[in-house]
Amino acid sequence: MLIRRETTADLEAIRAVHAAAFADPRRPGVTPSEAGLVDALRASDAWLPALSLVATDPDGGVVGHVVCTRARVGSRPALGLGPLGVHPAVHRRGVGSALMHAVLGAADALDEPLVVLLGHTDYYPRFGFRPAVELGVTPPEPRWGAHFQARPLTAYDPSLRGEFAYAQPFNEL
Repeated sequence: MLIRRETTADLEAIRAVHAAAFADPRRPGVTPSEAGLVDALRASDAWLPALSLVATDPDGGVVGHVVCTRARVGSRPALGLGPLGVHPAVHRRGVGSALMHAVLGAADALDEPLVVLLGHTDYYPRFGFRPAVELGVTPPEPRWGAHFQARPLTAYDPSLRGEFAYAQPFNEL
């Protein structure tokens, strides 16, 4: 597996990965919103090309994708992570973990202070995520509770506190 930045040639494959990764078997034929969310994020001013990464198989096919986009904690910059999608054909082979390590390393190298996500409480703590409220970062939706998680990076400043705001396309889901 290789992790690299996305290219224009990857766009259809990225959509397909998210469509497969987030498909609801109870709703066959319905394209999940995550498949279009990446396109909407890419078209927004929150897009950070260096933080849109794909995982490829030995033949060069895209089997996973992750993206971080510009977000805010109060009026200060932070990152929103997601979606993270792995094609079901390669689940449990380390693709998601490799993408997480790569995007967190890339964000850290860019001197980003904080990465925030809404995700599974059993999966993301292994990457250093913890409930965002422990860092004084509050979710836009209080019902998210412990699923709303944050990961401070090297440039983190504990004064970075307040309400989190995802990039606008997240609000249109």
